[in-house]
Amino acid sequence: MIEVVRPGPLATVQDLGRPGLAHLGVPRSGAADERAFRLANRLVGNPEDAATVEFTFGGGALRFHTRAWIAVAGAPVHLSVNGRVHGTNAPCFIPAGALVELGTPPSGLRSYLAVRGGLATDEVLGSRSTDLLSGLGPAPLVPGDRLPVGPAKGLDDITVDIAPAPSMADTPVLRILPGPRNDWFSDDAMTVLTSTPYEVSPDSNRVGIRLAGAPLTRVRDGELSSEGMVTGSLQVPPSGRPIIFLADHPTTGGYPVVAVLASADIPVAAQLRPGQKLRFHL
Repeated sequence: MIEVVRPGPLATVQDLGRPGLAHLGVPRSGAADERAFRLANRLVGNPEDAATVEFTFGGGALRFHTRAWIAVAGAPVHLSVNGRVHGTNAPCFIPAGALVELGTPPSGLRSYLAVRGGLATDEVLGSRSTDLLSGLGPAPLVPGDRLPVGPAKGLDDITVDIAPAPSMADTPVLRILPGPRNDWFSDDAMTVLTSTPYEVSPDSNRVGIRLAGAPLTRVRDGELSSEGMVTGSLQVPPSGRPIIFLADHPTTGGYPVVAVLASADIPVAAQLRPGQKLRFHL
């Protein structure tokens, strides 16, 4: 059993979400940075879809009432066990009664703490993920919450000492493909989008990243009928400044999508911090 002593700014339970239910209006949700999420699970011998804790801006503290193996991946944090520093991107043994604390990451935004056996919280529609938009799944963690851990029997052996992780760029370049409604914008919209930097707005979350920067000019008036949305869509509201949809995005939207992120760059977008600059590459 794991007790939440301090959740930090935001901590949620996340697995790989609820795929295949968008036609029913159910968002996928799940880990915002799937690459880091999967790595944390592999490091402790879990299946890649085992539920973890997703910390936003670190700052969390967990009390382990039974011994366990954990791994933390994603945004680099100062990880300590009973005050003793341990490395991230590596398996770490936690004795019974120990306090695990995460500091604030100097770069990136989201860190994933996987425990061998996975978190065994209740499933909702086949997933343990917290969905901040729809309210499905467990509520964001608060002090005093207790998280059950699944059995470790039958899991893969822990064989990795440490996994190398690439550093996070100060100004990442996100690759994009033309979107289904790029013809709603002026001929130079893609040039504007890819030639000037944008900045992450503080008004961003797991639903989407609002960007400040050069607006994109529409050439078609009127409203667009709501249509399906995918993770990584760059939806453009009337302000002309794009919003990058992340894990908790709605299943449909009525603003035109000018471009879509390459799938491999969605984890990079999930680690963008408020105030950070980024660029797009077609």
